[in-house]
Amino acid sequence: MENSDIIIGGDTAGIEWRVPVYRFKGSDKAAPSVYIQAALHANELPGTALLHFLLERLCKADAEGAIRGDITVIPQANPIGLAQFHFGEMEGRFDLGSRTNFNRDYPLIALAEREALLENFSRRSAADRLKRTLLHTALGHDLMLDLHCDDESLQYAYIDDAFWPEAADLAAALDMRAVFLSDGESTAFEEAVGFAFKHQGGEKLTSVPGRLAVTVELRGRRDVYPDMAKRDADGLWDFLAGRGVVIDPAHAAKAYSGPAIPLDNIEMVRAPEPGTVLFHRDIGDNVKAGDLLATLITRPGAPDGTIDVTAAHDGLIATRTSARYARRGDDLMKIACHEATRKDREPGTLED
Repeated sequence: MENSDIIIGGDTAGIEWRVPVYRFKGSDKAAPSVYIQAALHANELPGTALLHFLLERLCKADAEGAIRGDITVIPQANPIGLAQFHFGEMEGRFDLGSRTNFNRDYPLIALAEREALLENFSRRSAADRLKRTLLHTALGHDLMLDLHCDDESLQYAYIDDAFWPEAADLAAALDMRAVFLSDGESTAFEEAVGFAFKHQGGEKLTSVPGRLAVTVELRGRRDVYPDMAKRDADGLWDFLAGRGVVIDPAHAAKAYSGPAIPLDNIEMVRAPEPGTVLFHRDIGDNVKAGDLLATLITRPGAPDGTIDVTAAHDGLIATRTSARYARRGDDLMKIACHEATRKDREPGTLED
């Protein structure tokens, strides 16, 4: 195992960012190579905990000669966001300098143009250099897993149609409750990697066997526990074993039995008015159209000072906000539905 740092010079004097990188050299050039990163949104830490325990297992496997494919692991991909504390709270989702989401504005390039990511490198901002370095590193591999989490959430993933249903093995290994089949049209990290895999130098491919770009949502931000992280690390190990990246004679493949849902089928439940949120349903609940989801106290004490929020479609509550005060238009829940919930959604990610 080789441990090194990606060094990103800051935008002001005396600042330097370091990103620890762990690399394992595989014994078989024909085996798939894999890139795994966590905490691109710096305040989303379930993936960092998972990779801590996975690295323990990979180091043992390395000593035993059980690693077949090259593996690159970055357990904390965003030191810039990690340092952004305001009034005691970490702001790890948006770069305070550019006001841009750390998981947006990645260049959409063909795989053959990978080296162009590093052109005019020294003239770019620290956040842009970090993004381009991570993307350049990921595109040197066959499989890319970007570990995130939601607010309060079930375990699920965003997977482009081009990698499905081959990626069902990952969904099974991590016991995902749902898979969201994405459009691959945004500038998020996972979709930039997927774009490159689908545009390898010629026309866009509709299927890319042997490749994978996925955003894994490891439940909610507070779901950082040792047993949970170890179990998820074991699941990711099983995925690597099934793909032939590592050797494990005890590996037994599992089938994925959950739903694979187009993004058009995700009902984004939003607050119609500002108010205090009283939830009546939780993540993991199956609901019917018309079921009461939440009550908003919009004018405390007034006889007509509440508004009920109901489900518009049948489905599974996949996520819920942890906030108990909502502004007008704030997201309250995502419901994975059995039918399309709207026809005017723009291609790409569901949220900023």
